[in-house]
Amino acid sequence: MSKHALIVIDIQNDYFPGGKWTLEGADRAADHAARILAATRAKGDLVVHVRHEFESPDAPFFTPGSEGARIHPKVAALAHEPVVLKHKVNSFLNTELKALLDEHGIEAVTVVGSMSHMCIDGFTRAAADFGYSVTVIHDACATRDLEFNGVSVPAAQVHAAYMAALAFAYAQVVSTEDYLAAHSR
Repeated sequence: MSKHALIVIDIQNDYFPGGKWTLEGADRAADHAARILAATRAKGDLVVHVRHEFESPDAPFFTPGSEGARIHPKVAALAHEPVVLKHKVNSFLNTELKALLDEHGIEAVTVVGSMSHMCIDGFTRAAADFGYSVTVIHDACATRDLEFNGVSVPAAQVHAAYMAALAFAYAQVVSTEDYLAAHSR
């Protein structure tokens, strides 16, 4: 049994054009994620989908039971693939994710999804703290412009800053092409 799992985080409809919380490059990131997903499935490794719903119907996006909170068709879960529902940024917090990975003897995780500065960051740091070897596929993740204290930060800079921080101490951060080349051997 493989000790590797792919974790597909929050690639949900509200993040795409026409959704309630559009991300920069969501389609491109989902296309890369779909390639990683196909390769992982072909190897027979565990795939876990994580889906975020806020608990309040007044949430700005991912409202409970909404179309926007559904997993995007580009990375839809197969019937046998677990889908973990979360209500917080950290995919491990108050979910069965850790137990599921432990049940399958997982030691290494690869992560794709959204948002780079929130749920990808939260998952990656927590996974590393739990002792998993973590790989982040940077071009299979997306984010959006942010603002802090009157300073606007473009999505590309937000993404780069978070990927740089994760690469410094928490994960191997690689492109789709590099990952697929390394794992096709």
